[in-house]
Amino acid sequence: MFYEPIKKDHGLPKNPFNSLVIPRPIGWITSRDPEGVVNLAPYSFFNAVCYSPPTVMFASGAGSGEDGLKDSIRNVEATGEFVCNLVTWENREQMIQTSASVHKDVNELEMTGLTSQPGRMVDVPWVAEAPVHLECRHVKSVDLPSWGDKDRYVVVFGEVIGIHIKDDLITEEGLVDVGRMHPLGRLGYNDYTEVDSNTIFTMVRPD
Repeated sequence: MFYEPIKKDHGLPKNPFNSLVIPRPIGWITSRDPEGVVNLAPYSFFNAVCYSPPTVMFASGAGSGEDGLKDSIRNVEATGEFVCNLVTWENREQMIQTSASVHKDVNELEMTGLTSQPGRMVDVPWVAEAPVHLECRHVKSVDLPSWGDKDRYVVVFGEVIGIHIKDDLITEEGLVDVGRMHPLGRLGYNDYTEVDSNTIFTMVRPD
C-alpha cells in the first residue's frame, strides 16, 4: 500500500505511522512548575541524540491549557530542568496511569504511589522505582511545522548533566546489564514490547 499522510488516505481503522517507527524508548519525564508542583508523564517520541555532551529529546503534542502546551513542556521551559526516568516491565502499570490527563496541580508520583527522590544536579525529583535517571538541563525547545492547532508538536532538547544507574545493573566487567533491566519499548496502537536477555544479540561493526 501507499498513502500520503497529509491526505490521511490510508483507508485503515487507525493511522499506521506509530506502528512503523518501532520500538521507541519511553521517556518518563519528571518536571516541576515554579510553584513546586511535580509532574510525571511518559513520552514515546523520545530518544538520545548525541554523545558529547550527552543530549536527549522528547516531543509533546498539544495540551489542554490555554497556551496549548502540556504541563511537562510548560514546566521545563519555566524552570530549565527535567529528569528522564527509565520505564521497565516492573513499573509499566504506574507508567500507563501517569499518561492520564489530570489537573496540573496533581502530583502523578503521589497519585500512583511512586517514591520521589531529590535530584542532585537539578531541583526536580526522580522516580525511585525506576533503575535509571537522567538529570537534564533544558537546551532549547523547537516548534515543528503543523497541520493545525491539534497537530502541534514541540521538541524539547536537554543536556544530560547527571546520570543515576542502579548498582546491581552493572556487571563485573563494568557493563550495563540491559537484560536484567527489562526496559519497555512503545509500539503502535496500545502495544508495547519488553527487552530481556532472550531478545538481545550482538553484532560487531566493521572498522
